[in-house]
Amino acid sequence: MTTSDHIPDEDLPKAHRIADQFDALITARESDPFHLLGPHWIERDGEKILAIRSLRPDARELSLVWGRGAAETTYAAAKIDPAGLFEAMLPAAALKMSGDEAIAPIDYRLRFGFPDGAEYESYDAYAFPPILTEYDLYLSGEGTHYLNYEKLGAHVREHAGVSGVEFAVWAPNAKRVSVVGVFNNWDGRVAPMRSRGASGIWEIFLPGLAEGALYKFEIFSRVGDHLGLKSDPYGFASELRPKTASVVCNIDRHEWQDSPWLAERASCDWLHSPMSIYEVHAGSWRRHSEDGRWLSYRELADQLIPYVKQMGYTHIELMPIMEHPFDASWGYQTVGYFAVTSRFGTPEDFMYFVDRCHQENLGVILDWTPAHFPRDAHGLAFFDGTHLYEHADPRMGEHPDWGTLVFNYGRNEVQNFLLSNALFWLDKYHIDGLRVDAVASMLYLDYSRPHDAWIPNQFGGRENLDAIAFIKRLNEVLHVRHPGALTIAEESTSWPAVSRPTYVGGLGFDLKWNMGWMNDVLTYMHEDPINRQYHHGKLTFSMLYAFHENFILPLSHDEVVHGKRSLLEKMPGDDWQKFANLRLLFAYLFAHPGKKLHFMGSELAQRDEFWEASAVEWSLEKSPPHRGIQRLVSDLNHLHLRERALHEVDFEWSGFEWLEVNDAAASVLSFIRRARNGDDFIVCVCNFTPVVRENYRIGVPRASFYREIFNSDSTYYGGSDIGNAGGVRAEPFPWSDRPYSIKLKLPPLSVTYFKPQRD
Repeated sequence: MTTSDHIPDEDLPKAHRIADQFDALITARESDPFHLLGPHWIERDGEKILAIRSLRPDARELSLVWGRGAAETTYAAAKIDPAGLFEAMLPAAALKMSGDEAIAPIDYRLRFGFPDGAEYESYDAYAFPPILTEYDLYLSGEGTHYLNYEKLGAHVREHAGVSGVEFAVWAPNAKRVSVVGVFNNWDGRVAPMRSRGASGIWEIFLPGLAEGALYKFEIFSRVGDHLGLKSDPYGFASELRPKTASVVCNIDRHEWQDSPWLAERASCDWLHSPMSIYEVHAGSWRRHSEDGRWLSYRELADQLIPYVKQMGYTHIELMPIMEHPFDASWGYQTVGYFAVTSRFGTPEDFMYFVDRCHQENLGVILDWTPAHFPRDAHGLAFFDGTHLYEHADPRMGEHPDWGTLVFNYGRNEVQNFLLSNALFWLDKYHIDGLRVDAVASMLYLDYSRPHDAWIPNQFGGRENLDAIAFIKRLNEVLHVRHPGALTIAEESTSWPAVSRPTYVGGLGFDLKWNMGWMNDVLTYMHEDPINRQYHHGKLTFSMLYAFHENFILPLSHDEVVHGKRSLLEKMPGDDWQKFANLRLLFAYLFAHPGKKLHFMGSELAQRDEFWEASAVEWSLEKSPPHRGIQRLVSDLNHLHLRERALHEVDFEWSGFEWLEVNDAAASVLSFIRRARNGDDFIVCVCNFTPVVRENYRIGVPRASFYREIFNSDSTYYGGSDIGNAGGVRAEPFPWSDRPYSIKLKLPPLSVTYFKPQRD
């Protein structure tokens, strides 16, 4: 370093300070900090002077280091305001410059001295040019910047050979936005951002900042002088609750090994493929036995994946793993839409989990919540001092049931936020599908509202036209950009064509949860078997609409919480009947048209309801009746994988045929499931009473030996082992308009499957 050349303090023109301008800066009210801070050419007495200003309230002194190596020169800056505003005045002649040249960000560095003797040196954030292009701003405002997550938020980048972090946030009603964190003592005066005008976006590049830095945005609103401290809506990581800061995170380090899976996914005909989904709450599937700690994403990969493979499921569906502040919300009150929850590890850890799933030929579906968001002060609510992401009118902007806020789907930037978020999970985490939560609440303006607490649409109707347009656009964009990825609607009403393409008037989802089937069948199963004959229609009603949509049959977490009791405890009778009924329910589920979904613990006949603070009761694997249910579910899953008749035609009448639908008195149903070729079929017979039915005859379409390939009453599953000695031969005895028939012994509370053998 050369000897420092200091401009004497008395020669620094303090009169240059324009009081009004700097007062706004010092009091953190300045909307254009780049106009005042950083390098600026001025003229004094006919001489060109480079004025470089910096605001650092906690610094004692500032030196400006110009050049490098042997050419390095240090200039002292004067503190021109006690609040920590420093200014260095460098004559153009001393810099050997003309006074009209642009100042490069790497031409100089700022060296701060602090009262405790510490020093900190960095490049000047206010010497760097704008980050986002005009095209970025245009697309974002138009709502078509689908990769907006690569522009907004925090990104470790390099500019002019200098490493640092880019920050950008949308806050159109802010007067001033600052990045705050440990690196600047959470002081909003230190790093105010550059406004990008009408776009409403604010940005800054902070040189020298690195991955792992904690940060938030301090937003001073134009409306009511509201001051808010917000986590980053586009942040990739967050602190572990109850802390709420965002964390600078590079999510592009993982080396994916799943290209064969992704290639096959793109060409897979999922609607005609086996799909059995295991729904999981990551925090309570299993915990460390010694202290109750959560499993990490990597531990889940080591333990959950082998279990799911062994059980024969094809997909894992995770309840929301986006960052959320409250454990008991299970993730459905999302705050960090782009952040994998820190409860179970890092973004790279979660990528490892997904990668391992794909290497084991398991799909991963995420629950996603674009219907509402919580009011937490650090989140999206009242983001820039106005109702930015939500509607201002509570009749449109609030969910009365959940105490949450509703997205304003009519705003381009809000649509862009959600579209970009949906694509983000597929782009960056290779997720195979999104199950969209609470779709009904998005579709209806009067959802769960009194008659005088909602606003009709422009045509006087109850349909939320903006939300409908958003949903259609979401499905169109996602399917174009990620062929083979799935979107699944949890939609609890009879809205038409939810799982039909948008070009025929549908919403564009691939699949829809069949909430009607779930409610009817659980209500029926709850009845004492002696009374089931009077409720027979609850079993048969589903087939009146079974092919109106592409349905998933869900036995989900929603059915085993909040006093609804576990599936086992919903069943009537003593323990023997409870377990037999549950075996019957599961076997009927796999026989019924539609894809399948089980919530964790149900496959073990867990007695307790789901509670996020405790794990599945794995000790039940040692109990014979519980172990029997687990074996049954595993065998059903593997049968579902092997037998094309059980999965190839789930959504058309050609895959289903009633054999006996009207025997309410005996509470017996029988039907055929067919594969696409029509010749490959399975006969399914269900006895919903604890009575053994001797010599029960049903019609069948052809002569053959009908092998009993599954019996839920097997002793292997904990049953009484009543059956048909391996199968029966069809007789040329017409029955129910069919040329042949088989005479069966129906076990109590059971389902049996029969497959005709080639003679």
